[in-house]
Amino acid sequence: MSLAEQLQPLRSTLAENAAAAGARFRADGTLTGTTRVEIKAGSGHAFLVDEPRSLGGDDAAANPVEYALAALGSCQAITYRVWAALLGLRFDRLEVAVEGDIDLRGFFGVDDGVRPGFQAIRVKVTVDGPETAARYAELTEAVNRHCPVLDLFATPVPVAHELLIAAPAATA
Repeated sequence: MSLAEQLQPLRSTLAENAAAAGARFRADGTLTGTTRVEIKAGSGHAFLVDEPRSLGGDDAAANPVEYALAALGSCQAITYRVWAALLGLRFDRLEVAVEGDIDLRGFFGVDDGVRPGFQAIRVKVTVDGPETAARYAELTEAVNRHCPVLDLFATPVPVAHELLIAAPAATA
């Protein structure tokens, strides 16, 4: 069964019942070292995040911004696969390279006028296959309209932040 055939029942359900479309994902992190964080995803997968030694970490794993870029790159690749199937396009090979620029003055509070996140992100997709350049451009347009992580980077998302204090210190 093709990917398009596998996805069709879900697409039909979503088209008929918008209430079935909601999905919630989760990731929980525990600081286990100076900057090392153990992440447990709601799906049951686990992984480490750390900072390089130059930023005070132990370099035990990729850092958060590398994971953010990896999330974008992998989501682009998956979205290319899904939308190629939906549009009836083929490719033999697809590679995604993502890089971003950060000015560390924002993270370290050296200059409050500098944002702590990426100033720029570049995504380069290399595709090899039998389709015309116009068809791959059509695919890219569909991917960029439907990639959830690209949307996360490109469009502001409301974030609710809550601080829970497990054992508050006694007040004088």
